[in-house]
Amino acid sequence: MNRTTITRATGILAAGVAVMLVAACSTPNAPADPSTSSVLPDSQIKSAIAKLPSKSVAKAPTMRLAHGLAPPTNRWFSGLVFGDKPQPVFPLPLSFGLTDSGFTLGLPAVTTTPDTITGGNTPSITVDAGASSSEITAYDDVSVTVTQLDGSGTQVGSTVVAEGSPLVSFTAAKKATLRLGQPFVPAGTGLWSAEIGGTTYGLRSSGTVGQDGTSLSLAKGATAVWFPVPKDGTLKTVAAHVAPLQSVTLAYSAESPIATTTLGYRTQGQKDTLIAALPHQQKTMTTPACALGSYPSVYGAMTLCAGTSLAWTAPVVTPSATLDVGSLTAAEKDELRSQLTEDVANAAELPKDTYFGGKALYRLANLLTLATQLGDAAAEKTVSATLGAALRQWTNPAGCTTTTERCFVYDAKMKGLVGLTASFGSEQFNDHNFHYGYFLYAASIAAAKDVALRKDITPVMNLIAADLATSGPSKYFPDRRGFDAYSGHSWASGFSPFADGNNLESSSEAVSAWNGLALWSGVTGNSPLKREAIWMLSSEAASAKAYWTDFDSAAAPYQGYTHSVVSLNWGGKRDYATWFSAEANAKLGIQLIPMSPVSGYLAGDPARIAKNVAEAVPAGYDVQFGDYLLMYAALGGAGQSKTALATARKLPEKFIDDGNSRSYLLAWIMTR
Repeated sequence: MNRTTITRATGILAAGVAVMLVAACSTPNAPADPSTSSVLPDSQIKSAIAKLPSKSVAKAPTMRLAHGLAPPTNRWFSGLVFGDKPQPVFPLPLSFGLTDSGFTLGLPAVTTTPDTITGGNTPSITVDAGASSSEITAYDDVSVTVTQLDGSGTQVGSTVVAEGSPLVSFTAAKKATLRLGQPFVPAGTGLWSAEIGGTTYGLRSSGTVGQDGTSLSLAKGATAVWFPVPKDGTLKTVAAHVAPLQSVTLAYSAESPIATTTLGYRTQGQKDTLIAALPHQQKTMTTPACALGSYPSVYGAMTLCAGTSLAWTAPVVTPSATLDVGSLTAAEKDELRSQLTEDVANAAELPKDTYFGGKALYRLANLLTLATQLGDAAAEKTVSATLGAALRQWTNPAGCTTTTERCFVYDAKMKGLVGLTASFGSEQFNDHNFHYGYFLYAASIAAAKDVALRKDITPVMNLIAADLATSGPSKYFPDRRGFDAYSGHSWASGFSPFADGNNLESSSEAVSAWNGLALWSGVTGNSPLKREAIWMLSSEAASAKAYWTDFDSAAAPYQGYTHSVVSLNWGGKRDYATWFSAEANAKLGIQLIPMSPVSGYLAGDPARIAKNVAEAVPAGYDVQFGDYLLMYAALGGAGQSKTALATARKLPEKFIDDGNSRSYLLAWIMTR
């Protein structure tokens, strides 16, 4: 999670889907690609938007953004866009930053300590373009274009950087002379190099480098590309695949049993280019060949490839909202019925904000499912009425005209849906997927049982889904807010005001968001949304295990790191820390919450689960997130499940999270 200014209080769908191509968000007036399929297009949501109050819950930040582009919150490059001063960003393997007159780039040096793996901003190369300001003029799922402007607002040139690309590509909009902070020496026709901090940097350009190596003259339309050479590669071999990058396209599929992501790196002339693959991509890459060396990164060694695309797969995760209660014994069902009666009777007032309010809805939804499965008609009726009334209140389009609680407004400036009672920076677009995933999950369960309720809540629930998952041309929302196709996971901070880039703490709530989204798509019969949601669900689950809970401890960046989980990942560092607690139980627990029926993806190596749990609860489960830690421990095998169940029966109530209940806790463990 992203907790920038406050601490946190404790408190059956088929998976077969077809290939879907996704349009890039490039220029403000770019025509739609006819081969793409839009998700929640304007035609489906505009009437619902019109009925909501239009209001900014927080003052919009300074934005370096061209007119007509949706503010790109929750992106790896958001720090370039928002705030009085731009922040460094991490288009791995590089770091990149904006200066008053140009930009910097460099290959981060990776350093590991017992609690942190760092690879911060490294401005090895500085380029003075003679600019007075910069603004983002185009972006897509993976790349961003920054245009440098002179004092009159005229374009000097444009710079493209992208995740997975070791290139920084500049194209002159007019005749210009760039000042280089480091001298480059000739290394071949149209090629220069510099040795900085033990790394060789190449410069390939159609321009001319001055005699002292510190100036680069470019005609209008001429290009310059800077790149680091891997220590196990050669300048000549790498430079042969350097061409100015323009943009990156995305295609995805989720045909069970695998989900596939394909990124197309577009260059001038559609030539081969350099593409660096992260560890989670390398294991299942289908393209291209990689034999040009490797770069260090905080996430592990990145192999350098030559080609025009990068494709890899992840196991499809099937969306789920139910536990296999039918397989339980009669005695287990009786125990659950008894506990369910107690949990339903002990209902608390529903919170007012989107985070704790969403968790309360999620809790009710699981109680409703259990009541139905156990044949408890009285509990089912009570919970259904409470959940239905709460969902109707939250999805009343006019709710925020008469109250400030349990309602949504549309922020037309920032292009997003925001709960009027803000929490954890939600008014700054922090954590929207965490919050809204709970709503989508709960609404899916309730609406599947009640046609009238589904009709009433669908307009605003679709806006909640659109805030996270719109794709294709839209004047209301950005594409897939927060989901990073290259990294395979979400970013939590809306404006990313950090020198270490954006961050993600609660990998599990991110997975939960896409599970809820997929469930909602099933209830509403939205096939394009379903395809997208299952792809994001599968990708996020794979990345969560690869970089949060189940990373290869023997890999280079973990040598000297003394923990078996990473609880907070950034663009430029990785921390054994959280935004809200220094306790080990919190550092694993935040990777588990809310342990929904889809959380079986966390299973795997019993020894690794045991190791993760042992560090988190050295003195027992009477701690924050003790319930979720027990559920996770139960994934370690039959013996562990039996022990976890016995402990869960006696766990003090205060250690059961406000989004959970003892009946659901017991049912989850019983069904392992």
